[in-house]
Amino acid sequence: MGMKTKIALGAVVGIAVIGAMSANSGDGDGDGGGKNDGRTSASAGEKSGDGGKADGAKADGGKADGASDAKPAEDKAVEKASQAEQFKAFVQKNGSPNEKDAVSHVTKVQGADEQNDILDAADVYTDFTGGIMGEGTGPAKLIASAFADWKDSENGLVTIYDAEGELLGNGQF
Repeated sequence: MGMKTKIALGAVVGIAVIGAMSANSGDGDGDGGGKNDGRTSASAGEKSGDGGKADGAKADGGKADGASDAKPAEDKAVEKASQAEQFKAFVQKNGSPNEKDAVSHVTKVQGADEQNDILDAADVYTDFTGGIMGEGTGPAKLIASAFADWKDSENGLVTIYDAEGELLGNGQF
């Protein structure tokens, strides 16, 4: 029965990931790339301070290009670390004692900042071991519940993984 459960949960997660990928690729193609270009320009504008001129400066300026590439790389590293830190801070402020204990095991959060309300998928990695049969299954439900309090989506799925990348649980947010 345990193996069937693992296979079933794996299939559900696989379908969700495939659906998320197809939904995201369909949005960009269906709207003519304007959305994607707008997102790129907005993020470039945020990093450099001026929207349209930032793209020209990147193409023309060698020194500015090297300096601007170093900062986004640092920003990306901070953003990835900050998703986990933001989640932990939220739970420390608003969570129950059991949720605080469970979330203290979170090591990484991915996909929490990329939401389109069609099919949002976020991954939370922990330091638990043993997979679905290990000790992290119970806390995984608490982590999923706390994540649902932190982020809201019309059709979101958060998946909790152990230290070795094995599925611990999932929940809607």
